This record gives sequence, structure tokens and C-alpha cells, in this order.
Amino acid sequence: MVFSSATFLFIFLPAVFLANLILARFKLRRVQNALLMLASVLFYAWGEPVYVLLMLLSTAVNYLLARLHTPEGAARRRRALTITSVAFNIGMLAFFKYSGFLVENFNALFGADAPVPGVALPIGISFYTFQALSYVLDVYRGVAKARRNYFDVLLYISFFPQLIAGPIVRYGDIAEQIDDREITLDKTARGLSRFCVGLAKKVLVANVLGGAADALYALDALNTPAAWMAALCYALQIYFDFSGYSDMAIGLGGVFGFRFRENFNYPYIAQSIQDFWRRWHISLSTWFREYLYIPLGGNRKGAARTGINKVIVFFFTGLWHGASWNFVVWGLFHGLFIMLESYRVIKTDSWPKALRHIYTLLVVVIGFVFFRAETLEAAAGVIAAMFSFNFAGIAGAHLSTVITPIVACAFAAGCIASAPVASRLAVRGDRGARALEIAKFAAALAVFALSVLALSTSAYNPFIYFRF
Repeated sequence: MVFSSATFLFIFLPAVFLANLILARFKLRRVQNALLMLASVLFYAWGEPVYVLLMLLSTAVNYLLARLHTPEGAARRRRALTITSVAFNIGMLAFFKYSGFLVENFNALFGADAPVPGVALPIGISFYTFQALSYVLDVYRGVAKARRNYFDVLLYISFFPQLIAGPIVRYGDIAEQIDDREITLDKTARGLSRFCVGLAKKVLVANVLGGAADALYALDALNTPAAWMAALCYALQIYFDFSGYSDMAIGLGGVFGFRFRENFNYPYIAQSIQDFWRRWHISLSTWFREYLYIPLGGNRKGAARTGINKVIVFFFTGLWHGASWNFVVWGLFHGLFIMLESYRVIKTDSWPKALRHIYTLLVVVIGFVFFRAETLEAAAGVIAAMFSFNFAGIAGAHLSTVITPIVACAFAAGCIASAPVASRLAVRGDRGARALEIAKFAAALAVFALSVLALSTSAYNPFIYFRF
């Protein structure tokens, strides 16, 4: 089940919302948690009727391993339990997500002919596996207590707003809210508004630009304008697709009384690649910093070791997104510029603001070509076309048919919404604040209606991050 489906919007969400509201009215917190847990399992099982068992198994194993941790337990025993948990989670992720990739590369490297396993990728496995690891590692580090109730852990890992495409919610951020949260009219209104805006970002911008990007990437040869348009459309598509989903998840969390941290903070206004990663997919970069970069030593062991740690983090950041060398190259590409900025080879702080912005966008857009292209050769071809200064060829005729008025409007809207224009125009202070909130809610309802209309007239509705 996806957020942008009629089943979710008009049956599942209203039913769960009303039932939760009634239980909250009578302060039946445990029953509320049971309702949300069961609804979340149903939500996942709707699209993964078999692999829902895998998620339940993952949750049960991590619950038991965390329960075996005791403050008075020997350090060696606690460390062994943690290693077991990491091995189980990473092993499960490696089998379902990377087994085919590993065998293919083994065959290519050694000239072997080992059969490539055709293992289907469970939806959201990267997200809920990282959340399960967060739980066990926080218990091991002593920053959280193991839950006695298995169903509380299942609720944390399976909570449907963020289950299949994030954001990655660390256990420490939500532990107290499982036991103590409040549903208010203001939180509900803000949550619904945020959900409507996220849906509009996904349906009215990402879907439209995604169709254009797909059409252009499908061409055999691109001239320079078509290559740039393909790259820019995809850069906007992936941002509005994923940030839209994050907005919907954060909004739904608010509707049910939960508070999730922000996952995007206008990354396309960043002034450096380091700044970009402080704004892009914040939950993932935070997870890697907390559970990989800092345990590796962070920046505490000298410049050389810091550089190695950053390369490792960006290698795994790329690989986390998928079993493809394209993702690895994308991660290392960003890691390269992080290193160049860290070692002051690229001194962006001494550049004019406009130049810093152009440099950052150029790196990001080129990087996303590796992310979108099917192969490294295809990515190299698109990048070559971007800088070939070729304005002729059949791609020009295709470009005029792909960039329709609707695509042009979505592109313009995407460029404007990528910057904090609306927040800067907002009324400040108490005066007019109430009227502004009402206007925002009315606008959210209007874009919701447009989104539903668009969904009813188009079958094109992919979610990029579902495959991660």
C-alpha cells in the first residue's frame, strides 16, 4: 500500500485515524499502541504478504538480543550479543539486497559461472533494518533501555508512516513517545497540512518531472540541451519524490501524536557539498555518523584516518541505496568533494555566494546522473553529452515533445519550492499568525484535491526510494 493510493487515502487512513482518536479520548494508550502496531503490519502485508514474516522475524530477533543485554552483564557478553545482532541484520540485508550483485561480480572477476540468485527485494528492508540496528546499538551503548514488551519494539520498527521509505527514525528519538504522546487539534491540523503538501510534491511535481526524465533517459543519443534537461528533471524528481514522502511521513506521525525529526532542509540552496549533506536525507547521514563514522574514530585520530573514515562512510552510503556500482560511484563522487573541501583544496568559504551555489548544484546534478543511469557507461554518455556543446541531432525534436506546458510548470514550481520562498514570505510575529495558519490549511486542502485529481487521471506513480 502506498500513501498516494485511493485505498490508503480514503479507507485505511480515515479508519485508523478515527479509531486512534477514540482510543486517545479515553486515554487507552496500550490499546492505541496495539491498534497502530496491527495497522502497520496490515499496511506492510498489503504489499508484501510473504515478506511481512521477514520483518516480524527481524523484529523478534532484535527484541530478544536486546533483552539479553543487562547493565550488570559482562562486557564481553554484551559485546558478543551486539556483534550477533549486527551480523544478523547486515547478513539479512546482504542476502536479500546484495547476493545477486556479489555473485555477478564474483563471476566477472574470476570468470566463473556461479548461478545468480534471483532473490526478490523486500520493500523497505534497508529502512527497517537500520531502525532495528539503532534499537540494539542504543541498548548496547546504554543510552536506551531494552523494552520488555515485544509489541512496543514492533510498533517502533513497523510504524506505517515511515516503514517503507523512511525517514530512518532512531530509537532514542521515539522511545518516550511510545509511552507518552498527545493528540491535539493543532498537531492534527499541522500534520494533515504537512501530509497534503508532501502528497502534492510527489504527485504534482515528482511524477510529472519523472515522466520527462524517463523519456529523455530512454533516448539513444542526447544533445546538450536534452542531457541537461534529463539531469535537471531527475534531480528535481528525486528531491520532491523523497522529500514529499518524508513530509507525508512526518505529517502522519503528527496526526498520531508522534514527532519525527526533519529529513530535508532545502538541500538545493546548499553552499558546499558538506552543507548539502547536512540538508539532504538527514536521517541517513545522521545514522551513518552515529553508528559508523564515530565508532570508526570520526575525526579524532588524525587527518589521514579521518579521510579514510569518510571514504568508508560514503562508500556504504552509496551501496546502501542499491546493489549497483552506479550507487557506489555516486557515493564516492560525493565523498571526493567532501574530502576536497575538508582538506581545503576547494575553499568554498572564500568564494562569492553565487559561485558556491553554482558549484554545489553542478556537483549534485552530475552526481545524480550516476544515480539515475542504468550503467556506468550510460552515465558517462549523459555527462559527456552535457558538456559536448552539441545543439543538433534528433534529441532536440524529442525535447520539444517531452517538455510540455505541464512539465514546464512542474519544473518552474520545483525550482521555486526548492528554496525557502514560502517561509520567507510568511507573516512573522503573533499578528496575523492565526489567519496565516488557516490560509496554509486551505492551500493544503486545495493541493490535496489537485493531487487526487492527478492520481485519478494517471497510472504513472512510482516511488523512487521503495527500491532501496
